[in-house]
Amino acid sequence: MSNDCGNNSNSFIVTEEYEGERLDKLLAVILPDYSRSYLQQVLKDGNVLLNGRTVKASAKVKEGDLVAFAVPEKVIPDIAAEDIPLDILYEDDDVLVVNKPKNMVVHPAPGHYTGTLVNAVMYHCRDNLSGINGVLRPGIVHRIDKDTTGSVIICKNDLAHRSIAQQLKDHTIVRRYVAILYGDPFSDPGVSKRKGVSCADGILTVDAAIGRDPADRRRNHIDPDGKRAVTHIRLLEKYKDYTYAECRLETGRTHQIRVHTQYIGHPILGDDVYAPGRKPPFRLEGQCLHAMILGFVHPRSGEYIETTAPVPEYMDKLLRIMPK
Repeated sequence: MSNDCGNNSNSFIVTEEYEGERLDKLLAVILPDYSRSYLQQVLKDGNVLLNGRTVKASAKVKEGDLVAFAVPEKVIPDIAAEDIPLDILYEDDDVLVVNKPKNMVVHPAPGHYTGTLVNAVMYHCRDNLSGINGVLRPGIVHRIDKDTTGSVIICKNDLAHRSIAQQLKDHTIVRRYVAILYGDPFSDPGVSKRKGVSCADGILTVDAAIGRDPADRRRNHIDPDGKRAVTHIRLLEKYKDYTYAECRLETGRTHQIRVHTQYIGHPILGDDVYAPGRKPPFRLEGQCLHAMILGFVHPRSGEYIETTAPVPEYMDKLLRIMPK
């Protein structure tokens, strides 16, 4: 790669290993520090040339092609500390575990620079947050969706961040969710016929790789070429039209439980992304999914810590009124 297109510009000669690759996917490899959506916008703005011409993101490159690109500097807004109440499940000098409410985004992103969990923990922790993930995600080592409630761990220093990140990578952190699913996957004979699905001792295990859905960037889908994803589903209570289940993550892919429950034909109640068109007879805001139990080895003491986030009021009410 050479700097022959100006101070903020670069060029790249396509090598044999990238022959036939889409231009947008190649850019993601060349510029790993930028999000795929940001690079898509750079392409749309005409800041990428293939052999001197602007082309579509889907253009296929060939060995020897010249890709020239000028990536504008990203303007990072100031993230303000906000006095937002936190439901604290555990706290010490190294880590903080909070019970995130529904409709709260974990970290700032376009369209959500205030009211996030990061804004709240910046106020609560002051300057005591890990800096490994940068100014937009101080202390954040994992996240849950905006409409998912429950446990999120915040790291107050880099030692804690590295430890928790390694535990996540090693799949040793205990993460148990509860969810309300459409129908009954435990008595559905079609579920166990799905590739990668098995049942033993009353536990449904879904072992199916997940990748980005090329047709809709908001979604993930089952993709044999994606990253391995494993979810263990245990029956908690049967209802007439729904099932209350525990979902234990063995891996932690984006939208993993939502994708896997859709895959077996029993998506999460209220999930308008993975169960579109299903109109439940309840007034819901997003999916009925709650990160209930979080267990980890303390980064400094080595002690095992486990927290439990109580089932949110809206879900508890549903479980009391749904007919059995």
